[in-house]
Amino acid sequence: MLNLKRPLSKPMRQLILIIILLHFLGATAQHQDKVNFTQAKVELYVDAPKKKIIGRVNYRLRMLQHLDTVFLDAQNLEISSVLLNNKKVKYLNNGKNIVVYNRFRKNRNYTLEITYTAKPKQTVYFIGWNNKSTNNQVWTQGQGKYTSHWLPSFDDMRQKVEFDLSISFDKNYEVIANGELVGTKEFGNLKKWDFNMDRPMSSYLLAFAIGKYNKKELFSEKGMSINLYYYPEDSLLTEPTYRYTQQIFKFLEKEIGVAYPWLKYDQVPVRDFLYAGMENTGTTIFSDSFILDSIAFKDRNYVNVNAHELAHQWFGNLVTQTDSRSHWLHEGFATYYALLAEKEIFGDEYYYWKLYESAQQLKESSNNNRGESLTDPNSSSLTFYEKGAWALHILRKHLGDKVYKAGTVQYLKRHKYRNVDIDDYLREMELASGTKLDWFKEKWLNGTTFPYLEVKDILIAESKDLKAYYKLQEELLTAKTEKAQVIWNYWNRTASAQLKAKIIRSYYENLSKKFIKKALETGDVRIRQAIATTADQIPLELKEEFESLLLDESYLTLEHILYKLWIYFPQHRIHYLNSTRGIYGFSDKNIRILWLTLALVTEDYEPHNSRKYYEELSGYTDVNFPFEVRQNAFRMLQEVVGFSDKNLLDLIEAAQHHSWQFKQFSRRLIDLLLLEDGMKERMGNLREELNGEELRYMNKKLLEE
Repeated sequence: MLNLKRPLSKPMRQLILIIILLHFLGATAQHQDKVNFTQAKVELYVDAPKKKIIGRVNYRLRMLQHLDTVFLDAQNLEISSVLLNNKKVKYLNNGKNIVVYNRFRKNRNYTLEITYTAKPKQTVYFIGWNNKSTNNQVWTQGQGKYTSHWLPSFDDMRQKVEFDLSISFDKNYEVIANGELVGTKEFGNLKKWDFNMDRPMSSYLLAFAIGKYNKKELFSEKGMSINLYYYPEDSLLTEPTYRYTQQIFKFLEKEIGVAYPWLKYDQVPVRDFLYAGMENTGTTIFSDSFILDSIAFKDRNYVNVNAHELAHQWFGNLVTQTDSRSHWLHEGFATYYALLAEKEIFGDEYYYWKLYESAQQLKESSNNNRGESLTDPNSSSLTFYEKGAWALHILRKHLGDKVYKAGTVQYLKRHKYRNVDIDDYLREMELASGTKLDWFKEKWLNGTTFPYLEVKDILIAESKDLKAYYKLQEELLTAKTEKAQVIWNYWNRTASAQLKAKIIRSYYENLSKKFIKKALETGDVRIRQAIATTADQIPLELKEEFESLLLDESYLTLEHILYKLWIYFPQHRIHYLNSTRGIYGFSDKNIRILWLTLALVTEDYEPHNSRKYYEELSGYTDVNFPFEVRQNAFRMLQEVVGFSDKNLLDLIEAAQHHSWQFKQFSRRLIDLLLLEDGMKERMGNLREELNGEELRYMNKKLLEE
């Protein structure tokens, strides 16, 4: 306790002042509404091998009131200098903020220049630089991670700035960032890329990606440059990966009713990305797991993510939420407009089946007392994305297309390059419609119960497929005849492959062998895939029909059917392996890893190649491979073959991975392995090959056991 009767020393007074200031900064919302930061010139030198960034940023700011301090967010940055109007100024760097002291005067303009070094633990990811990778990359992810880890900036979305980036790096690489590329200049082995933005944005949308890329340039109807980046070795995969991109761009501009608001649009795949994609302003970064061929396109593709991230360029980037209570204005809208784009490409019934599937998930959550409101900042992705999309479908149905579109256009135009909350949006829709939307706000935004019965009625009224499917469900509950006959009647009445595939997945156990044979004979990949993924057993009488699935152009079908045929017909295992040799499947090598595992455990199958097959399978756990490949390999090795010391070291490394999903998988697997006899001793002996976080983690883990 301080003795206030005794005079305080000067150092103690300064310490108390700093403590009070830090407490004030921590207690506020980190938003400076009395300062307007308008423009930032950012210069970066990225030192990838050292995982370091040397930077300088020059801000222009205008004071709206008299102030004694301004601050920026700066997470663990080393500050070399701070200049205000080109003169040194007093500042405090507390590891979270830079606080600049000065007598700032109202209505005056200032420049603030900060020179710094960043060694970011998050937000900037250096992929491959320390393990002799052939695909070295650097990329950023600002949403939820804070750009202030590599740039003194603003973790609050409400501070919008026009950012211009200049990035220096090895000239043999490509650098992609926000803004239009306005020039490059080489300095020996270095090259500087200059990017210009002409509009303000929140700093969480700042981004850059560095790697070995080629690009395919497209143009919108209005001449907007759309750059599709790809790895040089993947040139043949560019078309299926980016299929429909121009159509999506054209559709969204027309559907939204407001021209694309930025200078250009880039799409860049990166390895080990944290999410499916991220809508950085004018520069979407997405997971390279979506790089695929025409066969994979039929099973899973980039179309939805492509449309979702593009829609964010309006909903989230042009108009940005004030805080997370209005997160629906980002994710609900992007999800809805991506669904509309898919509807344009794949048809109405595709759209309604996706709405149906999300409605089932929301109903289950609501029935289990896990329903959430769209205004709760802690709601799940299911709520913000899927319930959010449903809310817009309902609102549009209520208002009609014309009024809904007019309100949306007015909302975007009135609030462009600004921040909004949900009430701002509702106000525009009420003005456009001339009606109050209290019912919508109460039921769909504030309500936690998902109104499934209302949704069901809408689906029945708008989709002939779903009308038939719901009717089938009801008839099966009250049918006096055999269920198989009821199903057969509905099957014969429809030409919809989507409905037929759903019938198979829902009622496979009720289907006769004759029915299954007829379904396989349709030749439709979706129907046949439903059988391949749903069947628990393969009847001997249908062996040839199921074997024909090995020829389908579907990696998902092939993965399921290869394993099931191998299980049920052991006498033909060699034939199944020979017929699927050399197929790798999706980017996660799902077919190849399964094939190698089956080849190793199939008796008398190419014993002279066993060592080669084991080394390939075991090698897929290495850090040089994407985490999706590594995870598949870890699973197969655990279940069938077992782990070498190298695999265990790879697993320990994976337990520190920046992808939380992969990290959690790896840590759970380590916990399971430590339950095995002798494994604790094996892992303990490997510690001499570890250092840093890996060593600390294993020391703690072994101490717990």
